Amino acid sequence: MRFLCVLLLWAIVLVLCWPVALVLLVLWPLLWLLSIPFRIVGALMDAIVAFIRALLMLPARLLGARTAS
Repeated sequence: MRFLCVLLLWAIVLVLCWPVALVLLVLWPLLWLLSIPFRIVGALMDAIVAFIRALLMLPARLLGARTAS
């Protein structure tokens, strides 16, 4: 009886999950394309923060301070 319940539960999971897998297979490239601008903005923000940090640390570097890393 336990095996039958497990088999029935497994069949239900397979029946419910394959449409979700197909939808994700179709939508994944679209989601990837939609994420490209956010990745570009993230890289730009990272560059801006690095530039500001370098600009603020310039006097210390000119005076001979050593970096922690």
